[in-house]
Amino acid sequence: GAQKTWSFRLQQPQDKVSVTAGGTLTLNCTISGDGPLGPVKWLKGWGSENKTIYDQTGTFPRVTRVVNGSNTDFSIRMRDVQPEDMGTYYCVKFDKGVNRAPVIFAHGKGTEVSLYEAALDPGMVAVVVVLCLLLLLLGLFLAVYMYWRKHRDQAGSQCLARPVPMGSFLPVPLRCCAGTPGTPSQVLDAETSHLPSQPSSKEDNDIHYADLQPLPTAPWHGRSPGTACSEYASVRVAAK
Repeated sequence: GAQKTWSFRLQQPQDKVSVTAGGTLTLNCTISGDGPLGPVKWLKGWGSENKTIYDQTGTFPRVTRVVNGSNTDFSIRMRDVQPEDMGTYYCVKFDKGVNRAPVIFAHGKGTEVSLYEAALDPGMVAVVVVLCLLLLLLGLFLAVYMYWRKHRDQAGSQCLARPVPMGSFLPVPLRCCAGTPGTPSQVLDAETSHLPSQPSSKEDNDIHYADLQPLPTAPWHGRSPGTACSEYASVRVAAK
């Protein structure tokens, strides 16, 4: 008999599709017109190496129909896509015939599926940049503060005194004091420092000399207002 002419048309519009790992892949396929009896399946690969990804009678946990029960829309949705899912997918219409195994009646041109790296959200990038700048500024501030505090503590603990010669004695480095030195020794001014003091008791056989010379005001602000550094030393020599 004459061969029947079918007005069947299968459309698989996607050439390439990219998806992130773990994402959801949607593959589109629609049919129209009259065609022979037989299922519509999705195959991965072609020829003897093909693998059935979805058909109307099997069970496929990760693959579902986009429009359940439709006779024209055979688009599918695959969730949790993994690298091994990459490849080319074909939407295929089979002709079941009578008393024979189904044969391919029509198929789409194939959709190539690939993975791509997820793009960073511009908003998240801006937040990360701002946080990095804040951390950098905080670290710089802490470094400056620690340096200032260390310098202040060193300056507050002592003044750097210069050696002052006294008579024929070797120079003695003098430490800084605030105000008048609190010592029990008799203090003489600079003009009479070389003269012996008034006679003292028999128990006191030492002569005390002192040289009080005000120092210039130090260029730091750690000292309390109204105090000044001066040089003071007590030299003890045996009385003749």
